[in-house]
Amino acid sequence: MGQLDGKTALVTGGTSGIGLATAQRLAAEGAHVVITGRRQEALDAAVASIGKAATGVRSDVSEPEELDAVVDAIRARGNGLDVVFANAGGGEFAALPDITVEHFTSTFTTNVGGTLFTVQKVLPLLNKGASVILAGSTSASNGTPAFSVYAATKAAIRSFGRTWAAELASSGIRVNTVVPGPVETPGLVGLAPGNEQELLDGEAAKVPLGRVGRPEEIAAAVLFLASEQSSFMTGAELFVDGGSEQL
Repeated sequence: MGQLDGKTALVTGGTSGIGLATAQRLAAEGAHVVITGRRQEALDAAVASIGKAATGVRSDVSEPEELDAVVDAIRARGNGLDVVFANAGGGEFAALPDITVEHFTSTFTTNVGGTLFTVQKVLPLLNKGASVILAGSTSASNGTPAFSVYAATKAAIRSFGRTWAAELASSGIRVNTVVPGPVETPGLVGLAPGNEQELLDGEAAKVPLGRVGRPEEIAAAVLFLASEQSSFMTGAELFVDGGSEQL
């Protein structure tokens, strides 16, 4: 018996890194997982890695109208939705003097707007007892130079988590935020093309456990928040950061 047998889950940005690891873990625990991604080839590969327990829907969360296809795919299954992991997002370094309108708008539209409209669009599909998990970041808690716009989006998501938890509590829907520290993903190493190992070593040096995380470790935390194991948790931040914001 899996922890999510018979459940339906949505993972946005599920084609690589934390999103893919989470989709694979939720499916291994019995859920049918709907995965979104912007690139069809990567989406097809992600679905193939899971098998018949996954459905792929090409969708860019920064384009709210593209989320309609995600809603249609979930509705077509006829079982509602039990787990949402609003994971899609990303960011780039930009020091204060270098921040452009395009950089600001793109990052907020994807991270904040994408999270907001994903949850809003699927809200009518959520079953009683559903769990919504938002993707936070330790960047919202610290002062990483040249990362202010990304950090601000994650602070907004933390606020969403608290407010939506209060709004949806009477409906029996829980909302929590998982907060990864540095994790070795394409998104992280992509911040320093050509200097990937230097970036990973620098991030590991900031972590009390002496290393960066693995996507599978974040997936395990998302599973906990998705399952009945966390049934008395809502509005919380779950840090999975090797102690970097705790010690």
